[in-house]
Amino acid sequence: MSPAAIIFGCAGPRLSADEAAFFANANPFGFIVFARNVETPDQLRALTSELRAAVGRNAPVLVDQEGGRVQRLTAPHWREWLPPLDHMRAAGADAERVMWLRARLQAEELRSVGIDVNCAPTADLARPETHPFLRNRCLGETVETVIMGARATADGLLAGGVLPVLKHIPGHGRARADSHKNLPHVAASRVELTDDFEPFRALADLPMAMTAHVAYHALSDAPATVDPTMIRLIREEIGFKGLLMTDDIFMEALGGTVPERSRVALSAGCDLVLHCHGDMREMEATMCEITPLPTEVVERAEAALALRDRVEPVEIGALEDELARYG
Repeated sequence: MSPAAIIFGCAGPRLSADEAAFFANANPFGFIVFARNVETPDQLRALTSELRAAVGRNAPVLVDQEGGRVQRLTAPHWREWLPPLDHMRAAGADAERVMWLRARLQAEELRSVGIDVNCAPTADLARPETHPFLRNRCLGETVETVIMGARATADGLLAGGVLPVLKHIPGHGRARADSHKNLPHVAASRVELTDDFEPFRALADLPMAMTAHVAYHALSDAPATVDPTMIRLIREEIGFKGLLMTDDIFMEALGGTVPERSRVALSAGCDLVLHCHGDMREMEATMCEITPLPTEVVERAEAALALRDRVEPVEIGALEDELARYG
């Protein structure tokens, strides 16, 4: 049986017997960890091992390790990173190399504790109106800068055997609302949206991407995550062929119950639902709406997960020294 089309979180720093039994039965595609799951490197290695043991395979384990506010592994056990936009600006002409070094070092830290997917880079185009929850998580204010920073980040992660997740496709930069709390409405014309889509088109070869819970009214009145028109645009016009996952299905930009949102997102064409909260009752209720991965999605998943094995050996100390020279 194929894995179920969902990624689950768990409640705490170790897996409970009830969680292990639930995951064994549900067989989710993968897992995601948050700050609530992280204490020390040894503890986190044990947790990621327990998650994989529950489903009996080398399931992907995800994290949001962008830097700045969105960083689940923090000091004193892990490096602290500037927000991406701040680091890009500080690096100036050296930004491409700096972002590769940063991502390669992040990959080393993540792999050492059993995490093999990082939900980065954020390829949204930063604008004056971009909501503060997102703005300094972006990589730049021009299409060219975003493409350069996102490609360097993705390449650095892949060189360390960690899959990047391109987000938030097809573009969240024009949103004036926080999609965790409300549905952002973008009134830009179809022509104006071309720049927003362009970074994602340039990075459409990446193995995984995460949708935007945003309504683009020139194209549809529904959030992209649950709209077949927008999923077709992502697949056909932008050209993304990899694994397409929702942003957190709990975010209040989406209407209906969590199980209903999950069903509609899969029906619209998303490959995977991202269910982050780790609440057992919600997970059980949501599983009633989740199907096994269809054959074409299994093929996309296998192609993506195979990239985890392509680790390029490096001298980490040398990379640390190089990054330090950039300030």
